[in-house]
Amino acid sequence: MLQSAVPILASLNTDETISFYIEKLGFIFHSNWEGYLIFGKDNVQIHLWPTDNPEYPKNTGCYVNVTEVDDLYERYNALGVVHPNGHLKDMEWGMRQFSILDNNGNIIHFGEKIPD
Repeated sequence: MLQSAVPILASLNTDETISFYIEKLGFIFHSNWEGYLIFGKDNVQIHLWPTDNPEYPKNTGCYVNVTEVDDLYERYNALGVVHPNGHLKDMEWGMRQFSILDNNGNIIHFGEKIPD
């Protein structure tokens, strides 16, 4: 019965986060409610809540299932947002994936199921 989930990540700086998600990740900015940010792209939403504790984003992240992971990797790699240890690779659990760090330090994994 479950259909989708929306990750809620930590944001250290509202203006920088808005710029990053729009300019680097290509998300659409939907709202800013007292620092609580909502973004969307295709069928994915990401929410961010405001904090001044830099430890929170170091310990949060999410996984986004995608199609055309190779193309998305090329776009994000060209923008310099791919995690230094998160380059595109096939994982033993059947996903081809890469990872980025957002401007706050949250890790976001993007993966596509490897066909059988």
